[in-house]
Amino acid sequence: MILFGIFAAVLSGVLMSVQGVCNTAVSKTAGLWTTGVFVSLTAALVCFVIRVTGGNKEDFQMLWQVQPRYLLLGGLFGALITGTVVFGIARLGTAKAELVIVVSQLIAAYCIALGGWFGSEQEPFSWRKLLALAAALGGVVFYCI
Repeated sequence: MILFGIFAAVLSGVLMSVQGVCNTAVSKTAGLWTTGVFVSLTAALVCFVIRVTGGNKEDFQMLWQVQPRYLLLGGLFGALITGTVVFGIARLGTAKAELVIVVSQLIAAYCIALGGWFGSEQEPFSWRKLLALAAALGGVVFYCI
């Protein structure tokens, strides 16, 4: 099962990079927020088709039971992610922007894990992990200069 998790994570990273480049190219013609609308509607349609045709028929009414309510802000975050990825790639180039994005994700994920925020499992502080993040951040600086 771990191997499938690693495969899914690698595929996710590749797809995020490809999506960012595609969205940036589209935004040069259609504009940033028009691109965001198109991307979001396309994603909603794909998710809806999978939900309707898939074996698992979750009930949309179950969303009203989600607590705390701020956990439902994923769509808002998705819109902001689309906009900031496109903006970053257009200003920094693909590789620099993606590197900054990934390292920022790692730092944010570690902070979330340390605090046990958003319903995640809290993990203890580790100097080894902090040093690894510092090395990654140093790599970003080294790469971007």
